[in-house]
Amino acid sequence: MNSIFLAATWVLVATAVAFLPMRWQFPPGILLLTAAPVIIAMLGMEHGWGLALAGTAGFVSMFRRPLLYYWRKWRGIEL
Repeated sequence: MNSIFLAATWVLVATAVAFLPMRWQFPPGILLLTAAPVIIAMLGMEHGWGLALAGTAGFVSMFRRPLLYYWRKWRGIEL
């Protein structure tokens, strides 16, 4: 139950951050980006891999551009 509460809180905070001006989205966005895998892992441990897979799909869908940016940066590909 704790992981469901954390996931719901994460969603509400992410929605609130989306309403911020773009220049103010970066610091809380990084925090959300790093917290999501931990929360998804907790969901998977408490409720099964299906829910974790759905959470991962949603996470990748929401953060596709930042993830692609960091993937290219870590691989040394021109930005």
